Amino acid sequence: MQAAVSAAGAEGEEMPRVLDVPVDELVIGFLAFFIVFFALGKFVLPKIKATLEERTEAIEGGILKAEQAQAEANRLADEYRTQLAQAREEAAAIRTQAQSDRASIVEEARNEARVAAAAVTAAAEAQLAAERAQATAALTRQVGEVAVTLASRVVGESLADDARVRSTVDAFLDDLERQAAL
Repeated sequence: MQAAVSAAGAEGEEMPRVLDVPVDELVIGFLAFFIVFFALGKFVLPKIKATLEERTEAIEGGILKAEQAQAEANRLADEYRTQLAQAREEAAAIRTQAQSDRASIVEEARNEARVAAAAVTAAAEAQLAAERAQATAALTRQVGEVAVTLASRVVGESLADDARVRSTVDAFLDDLERQAAL
């Protein structure tokens, strides 16, 4: 390698430096950089900012909508819980009312059954009294007829048509009834 350096040095030429930048290219590069930077700043950057702002607004709007939806969902859940609690209270009240209605209906049915039983008993007693009165009247009539027939046989004459005999028999029967009542 030394031989190559000495051969190049012998010819009298200097070696180019890699880190040396020509000034004219540097000025043109800076000028191009500033022109591109100015163009990007003037035309592209506002559009990028507008797009970023739109995205930010969309994201913030989405977050706001999500928060509103969450608040609405929470409100509806609270309302649902309140309605559920009211429905449970109402169901309990209906159950209680139904139990009291059932008790009153049962009591009313018992009372009606008692009244109906009393009415049937009263009707049966009235019928029994009427039948007893009919039987008593029939027996009284038969006893009177037997007494008249017996008296006719004793006397030897027919006593059936005589009104006085009838009144005597009726008085006798009334006397018997009074004695039976004592």
